[in-house]
Amino acid sequence: MKLAPAVERLISATNSDDSEAFLTAFAPDATLIDFGRQFRGHEQIARWDRQENIGTQNRLSVKHVEMGPPMLVRVAVSGKGYNGDGSFEIELTDGLISRLSIT
Repeated sequence: MKLAPAVERLISATNSDDSEAFLTAFAPDATLIDFGRQFRGHEQIARWDRQENIGTQNRLSVKHVEMGPPMLVRVAVSGKGYNGDGSFEIELTDGLISRLSIT
């Protein structure tokens, strides 16, 4: 499954607990929507990451990819927070994630 470099960076940074690399996958004005809760910009996305993603030691395994747009990435999530299957709907702008909707 071929992923855009920013999406690969999001997944590998999550799996290696690298919050700094995680943020570099996102445009500065990106929006992350986690089951309806919205986080805008690097500061809010970093807070979400600390509380809901790397902060809970999430690990992501890609199960399926549809190139889109938008790109749809189905994942299996494990860690000390949410565990189970999920979907990432991703929009890219200039090679960075401009919108990530998690369901």
